Amino acid sequence: MLRSRCVILVRMRVGRASGVAARAAVLRTTVLGTAAVAVLSACSADPEPGAAASSTEAGVEVVDTLPHDAAAFTQGLEIHDGVLYEGTGLVGSSWLRATELESGRELARVDLPAPLFGEGVTVDGDTVWQLTWRNGIAIERDATTLAERRRVDVDGEGWGICTRPDAAGDDALVTSDGSATLTFRDRGTFAETGTVRVTHDGTDVTQLNELECMPDGTVYANVWQQDTIVQIDPDDGSVVRVIDASALRDLLPDDTTSGARTAPDVLNGIAAIPGTDHFLVTGKNWPRMFEVRFTP
Repeated sequence: MLRSRCVILVRMRVGRASGVAARAAVLRTTVLGTAAVAVLSACSADPEPGAAASSTEAGVEVVDTLPHDAAAFTQGLEIHDGVLYEGTGLVGSSWLRATELESGRELARVDLPAPLFGEGVTVDGDTVWQLTWRNGIAIERDATTLAERRRVDVDGEGWGICTRPDAAGDDALVTSDGSATLTFRDRGTFAETGTVRVTHDGTDVTQLNELECMPDGTVYANVWQQDTIVQIDPDDGSVVRVIDASALRDLLPDDTTSGARTAPDVLNGIAAIPGTDHFLVTGKNWPRMFEVRFTP
């Protein structure tokens, strides 16, 4: 038996023209006329006393709110050496862009020609890997110019990808394909070197989407069609933390006033901010991106 608990604290600071800089220019939101803290609730579940818990339930604390291109059908998000890499999808609208994190200045951009449908992206040294959905290829690019170096064949669908910081070359890359399986790949050849099935309380966690590999060895994954992020131990596939990010939707502007051509789609896009416990989180066609902490 589970009991419901609604305890997510969201601190919202709206403003900033671009990037993660210019904090002094942030406009604080006043709630009830007295506080710069917005408290939203989202329900998680606590075990009854005496029940064993196999994972931690968490929420999100919003540290900052940033503008985001509402036309971007976000498929991949990652920060490396002060650069934010974002890849998008849809045939004829897929692109990969590198922007300076602090200023938001565009450093490079490349568009994918039809019929390619862009998916997740990750940086590995001087290389950016970009997946495609059902085109059967992954693209290796120069991390500075985004120029294409080569294409490699991939079996099945491509969804998310990340680079394990301290992993050996033969399993440094981790990919998802919309199932409950994470696949490990060689950083040089992109060949599959192993797999692990992701489970939570003995049940497969399917529709794993965008990925973020962490210095502690764990992997964060967006779950497609849910406002949920899971933290995974890739050694055995167990989910160690479930993050309810549904409160972020309440912070999105009405799509009729945001300038978006389409309404905000699913949560997708998670990038750890190096040297902090913060993340950038956004979604497909979201007009905002959020700098968050996961709590607890």
